[in-house]
Formats: sequence, structure tokens, C-alpha cells
Amino acid sequence: MANEATGNPADNPDNPDNPIGSVYVDAAHLAKLEFRARGLSFVAPHPLTSILSGKHASRLRGRGLNFEEIRGYLPGDDIRHLDWKVSMRLGKPHVRVYTEERDRPLLVVVDQRMSMFFGSRRAFKSVVAAEAAALAVWMAFGAGDRVGGVIFDDRSVVRVAPLRSRSRVRLLFGAIARMNAALDAESDVRTDYGQLNAALEGVLQLAAHDYLIFVVSDFAGANERTRQLLREMSTHNDVVASMVFDPLWQQMPEHRALVVSEGRLQVELRIEHERVRAPLASLFRGRTAEVAELLRASGVPLMALSTAEPTVDQVRRLFGERPRAGTESGL
Repeated sequence: MANEATGNPADNPDNPDNPIGSVYVDAAHLAKLEFRARGLSFVAPHPLTSILSGKHASRLRGRGLNFEEIRGYLPGDDIRHLDWKVSMRLGKPHVRVYTEERDRPLLVVVDQRMSMFFGSRRAFKSVVAAEAAALAVWMAFGAGDRVGGVIFDDRSVVRVAPLRSRSRVRLLFGAIARMNAALDAESDVRTDYGQLNAALEGVLQLAAHDYLIFVVSDFAGANERTRQLLREMSTHNDVVASMVFDPLWQQMPEHRALVVSEGRLQVELRIEHERVRAPLASLFRGRTAEVAELLRASGVPLMALSTAEPTVDQVRRLFGERPRAGTESGL
């Protein structure tokens, strides 16, 4: 089956003359998202519609805690921190005092394979993935955390070890931008479905424990090994999976042709014909459902990102914002 690997920047209603932010990204575009990420947080109170509310509310634990000392109980101390053995030995209540860890490293896992080089509305899937990863980087960097990532395409996997510095952010964005710029509808590169698991295996080489891992991909090629890797990563880390999709596969237009390509092979699908459109729509809906079910079975929160809507708006709605000083909840 041909991959979704073509598109026309002139079809983008937002900015038909400039492919940056629609068909391609560059490091400068990702850097500008720092301002848009202000107020966003992985651990802020999440809206009821968020993937991190309900049963996933406790999945993102925030920073870890370091044991500091044992001291006498003071009014207002959390009774859950009472050390009963010490209290009984000394005859007075004592509590164990913890301080919040200063750092919880973030790893973004960014898919830039040919299967991502498609978009029927606002932007290509590869662009949405890059923008979502950049927002995550700025969210973590603004919280004082180290940032790094694993970026992959059909030929290579690049690992960037976490570090808290703007130079590391620039290195990360540069790697994303280079892979993104290499995507081309005329390329003879074909989607390597095995690269997804190779990238996740690379994550395990970087993430020991207490990392936040944000995987953004269309998950083309996801299989049982993918589920195992995600479960293994989530044993000692917080993991969020973001599946990027294009709404064309949910509802195909009735009066247009669709050109798809995988490298040098291009095929025009006459989807105005019901006998062509219906089986294709069923196939892609089924594939999306299978991937979503596999990700849910891994136990990690699943976030869906559409190419039809600005990435920032979707992330803001799904993750929520930190309450601002001087404002009340619900206003």
C-alpha cells in the first residue's frame, strides 16, 4: 500500500506562500514556540477532557522526592509522613521530611519518517510532531528540567542526552529540523516501519528512571514489540504517547482524486468513486483503531493530535494550564 507522502503547500489556507509551519519546520520556528508554551504544564490541574485526568491523573507524578531529615512533628505537617518507629522510640511524634527533586529529565521521541510527510488540511503530520515536541521541550525547560530526545527518520536514529541549557535545546531543534527538511515527495526513501521500535530502544539507553518521555508519532509499524517497549519504559518513568493523524483518513472527500506516493511510485486514487473510497476509509479507520488499542494496552496515556488544528491549541486544551496568580479556578 502506498504511504501518505505527498502534499501541496498551496492547499494550506493559513499560509499558502510559506511552507514553514505547514509543510516544513526549521529551528527558528520551533524556538519561537517558547512563548506559546508559557503557562502549560505536564502536571498542572488538567481539564476533565484531558488524557491525564481520571484514571491517568496520578500517572505524571511531577518531580520525585528526596529524603531530607527526621524532625519533631509541627502543626500542619502531613501525618502521612509520620515515622512511627522513631516516634515510639522517642515518645514524641516525628516526621520524615522530604524535599522535591530539582530535576526531572524530559525525553521527546520525534517521528520524521516518510509516513509523516502528509497533510490534507493545515499542516503535515511531520510538522505537528515537531511542534508538539518543541512545546514539550519548552514546558520542561521552563520548569527547570533537563531536556533531550530521540529523533528518527527512515535511515537513522539520533539520540540527544538531556541537559539543561539553551544550547542543548538548539541542538535538539537542529536535529529535528534537519530530518524534517530531508523529507521530500520526490525522494526514493520508503518508510522503515522498524525504525519506531529502534527509536524506543534508544530511549531505554538514555532513560534510567524518573524521566518524562513524550513520544509523538503516527505509530506506523507499531506492533507487539512496541507495546512491550512502552510498558518497559513506563515501569520507572512517566510516558505519554501522542498519535498524530490526518482527518482525511476519518472522512474522505467525495469529489476529488488523491495522489499517494512511496518514493518513486505514485498512484492516483479516484476516491470520488464509492467502490474506491469506502474500502480505503474502512482500512485507515481500522488501522488507526488497532494502533490506538495497542497503545492503550501498553498502559500509557494516549493523546491524539490532528493536522487540521493548530498544535498549540490542541496541547493547551489537552494538558491545561497552570493557574495564574490572582485568578481563581474556573474563571
